[in-house]
Amino acid sequence: MRIVLADLRATGGLVSKDTVAGGFGSRQVPRSRTTKIYCFLKGRFHAHPSVQLAYIAAICARKGHEVVWTDNEVVQGDVAVVLSSLVDYRHETAWADAARESGLRVGFVGLAASKLPELFKDHADFLIIGEPESAIQRLAAGEVLAGLCHSDPIADLDSLPFPRWDLLQNRRLTRRIATGGRPFGGGFPLLTSRSCPEFCTYCPHRILASYRARSVHNVAEELLQLCKRYSRPYVVFRDPLFTEQRERCLALCDAILDRGLELRFECETRLDHLDEPLLDRMHAAGLSMITFGVEAISSQTLRKVGRRPTPEGHQRGIMSACTGRRILTSAYYVLGFLQDTWDSVAVTIDYAISLESTFAQFKLLTPYPATPLWRQMQPLVFEEDWQKFDGYTPTFKHPNLSAEELDFLLGAAYARFYSRPSWLANYWRIQKEPILDWVHRMDLKAFAAHSRKEIQVMSRPVTC
Repeated sequence: MRIVLADLRATGGLVSKDTVAGGFGSRQVPRSRTTKIYCFLKGRFHAHPSVQLAYIAAICARKGHEVVWTDNEVVQGDVAVVLSSLVDYRHETAWADAARESGLRVGFVGLAASKLPELFKDHADFLIIGEPESAIQRLAAGEVLAGLCHSDPIADLDSLPFPRWDLLQNRRLTRRIATGGRPFGGGFPLLTSRSCPEFCTYCPHRILASYRARSVHNVAEELLQLCKRYSRPYVVFRDPLFTEQRERCLALCDAILDRGLELRFECETRLDHLDEPLLDRMHAAGLSMITFGVEAISSQTLRKVGRRPTPEGHQRGIMSACTGRRILTSAYYVLGFLQDTWDSVAVTIDYAISLESTFAQFKLLTPYPATPLWRQMQPLVFEEDWQKFDGYTPTFKHPNLSAEELDFLLGAAYARFYSRPSWLANYWRIQKEPILDWVHRMDLKAFAAHSRKEIQVMSRPVTC
């Protein structure tokens, strides 16, 4: 059987799918010069291939099927499996319609198809509901899938074959240009676990299945295969909480070092799951960058959405430890929690600047379908276009801020964080005091210029 795997290249804005927003995906449309540059660079360094499709490729190939990959054209085959998203589902369903007209049987996988099957069912022969591997194993064994196909989560993740990146035919995987952080062209996503053990009500990562982790040996063997096939690969661990089990993380670092694996990696975790001895071991094993969520400054706001706050002192201590070890950092922030006001968002932006992470990503609170937050906020939701649940578009009636104000504050966050000399100094890791003193004086001038522009647009400025 010839199986077509479709991870479709989106049109319009910077679109990320697969494990982003749990699989619903995101779309950022540039609204300013700053966000245009941000989207351009992020699109070149964050263009990771789909780990879901790489697992599917491995399962099908192990059963002797021919696997072909496409990101645009309809290619000939027997069955097509399409990666679904919320933010680009119209493009994906249009492709499916064309593929079915050409004679392909078409199915969808992913969180969007699992939680909103009504968007896809009229455009497909089958929808896989749940983590896809169980149903794909049935497909590869010869079962003709039809309708809604429930797929139980794999209990023993070690039983899965390793992802087959060579079958995805992604040229970026072999044309990577090394940089101090992510290579130009992206890296290899790797899951050491599934789901998330935390209870944040707004997060889609935990709504498909329960938390499970692979063994250290199994993960180390996958890394060994990557290193044999690709020279010094850059690995992006896509676990929402990579250091959830401290001893397991230490054991994985030891396995990388004991095997002499030459690789670099980044991970996402909570800052309160990090300490300096752990950072040292991770850095020795190849840690290049850490991403983490700050989300909001107010502990009360965070507790309202089920997120455990991390003390400010610990956040700043870990930032300092990462800077001293030349580990890049990327902080996530969410604007527009129900308790937010104009001033609280301004404080969040100021805190993002003062924390001095290498990068920052700002998004608007989005009540994703099937999350606990959706059930709470559904009466406030005014947006009916699911594609606009992209993380950057206002979708609900906020009690304190208009949609225009939220959109404005989001743009101001990116402008204030990235359009300042100290950001470049931090990125270039400049440490000389005379230069830093001059840079901070230039920051004040940049902030004053931003305030003047903001006053022209809105009736009240974002306070410094």
